[in-house]
Amino acid sequence: MGSFGMKAVIRNWQLYAFVLPAVLYFVVFHYLPLYGVQIAFKNFVATQGIWGSKWVGFDHFETFFHSYYFWILIRNTVLISAYQLLLFPVPIIVALSLNELKNGLFKQLVQTVTYAPHFISVVVMSGMILAFLSPSAGIVNKLLGWVGFGPIGFLSEPGWFKTVYVFSGEWQSMGWGAIIYLAALAGVNPDLHEAATMDGANRLQRIWHINLPGIMPTIVILFILNMGSFMALGFEKILLLQNPLNMEASDVIQTYVYRNGLLQGRYSFSAAVGLFNSAINLVILVTANQVARRLNQASLW
Repeated sequence: MGSFGMKAVIRNWQLYAFVLPAVLYFVVFHYLPLYGVQIAFKNFVATQGIWGSKWVGFDHFETFFHSYYFWILIRNTVLISAYQLLLFPVPIIVALSLNELKNGLFKQLVQTVTYAPHFISVVVMSGMILAFLSPSAGIVNKLLGWVGFGPIGFLSEPGWFKTVYVFSGEWQSMGWGAIIYLAALAGVNPDLHEAATMDGANRLQRIWHINLPGIMPTIVILFILNMGSFMALGFEKILLLQNPLNMEASDVIQTYVYRNGLLQGRYSFSAAVGLFNSAINLVILVTANQVARRLNQASLW
């Protein structure tokens, strides 16, 4: 770094100090652990250490590719992720709706109701889902019984698992996700709305032709980030809702890695499966970024 660059750092040291914790977080928890990725290519034995363990190349990957669970895990992971992606517009719709509310008190109430679920922990949320959807005492089945429908085993019938998982997750995150779009909407020039109103545009037309184009770069960036985590489903909630009856629909790559790595001690095999999953995410992220860059001129890099 030249003298000019060092002077700039000293002059703006507060800014660098402010960003330092975030940089340290990524270095410590995301980059330094990459050293251990090599156990995916070794037969790792704890007493021999990473360097001392025997090199086996792609054996663990081949074992996974030829296993009975491979296509089941890929299918479940892709279907749940695609299901979530279909609901990507929900926070956008919530933000556009909140932005149109004029009653301040009602707007604050709606914001609080939609934001609040975000602060519920995964464990508590899973407990609520189990309680609400219980076939015998759950409030959902009680309501269904009042309208003439029999009790439904939402968490014991595999066909219902993906819907329960995705919609409960969307309910928990849609309000918080709308905050980013509301911030982007605050940057839309109000003069555009005034001019459109004078030209006779109604509210829906102004939303479609002014608000949506105004936040489109934000939408594209968040869509790319979502695509980058397409195969990275959090295993905690799935694990808490999982049971032997819905296993064929709920078993995903992350839960498989958890069982093999932490419960069965197959560290090298689980590292190989996790690395394979991360590689797919990387390819999807790069592809989505390039497509967005060509079509919209908005991208991560």
